[in-house]
Amino acid sequence: MPIVSLIDILAILLIFFIVTTTFKKKKTLLNIALPQSSELQSGTEVIERLTISVTPDEQIYLEETLLTLEELAPALRQLKLEQPSAQLELKADESLSLGFLVGVWDALNQSGFKIQEVPARILLKEQADDL
Repeated sequence: MPIVSLIDILAILLIFFIVTTTFKKKKTLLNIALPQSSELQSGTEVIERLTISVTPDEQIYLEETLLTLEELAPALRQLKLEQPSAQLELKADESLSLGFLVGVWDALNQSGFKIQEVPARILLKEQADDL
């Protein structure tokens, strides 16, 4: 009965793939139009960062948590206390006003994060063509 041994092998392979699969962390599904650049090169370094997302209607999300601009600095300070090695990235819609974006940067500075260490997510030209 060769079919029985094949079923055993398939069951073992199924268990192997279930155990070794790494699942991606769920990201917030926000409709953010990222600025595009055709001149920047795509980086190969992948660092797991927490996301600050800013929608076109100026709503701020720290991962999945909705915050106001006034609540952002205290929430980031608390994050810095709980996770001192936490790294952030900023996903801001291209239609945001510069004044609002400066307010987000001020909150980052007030909470101890350096703006230079918080990259802004930019949609590269080849990524835009894939969408």
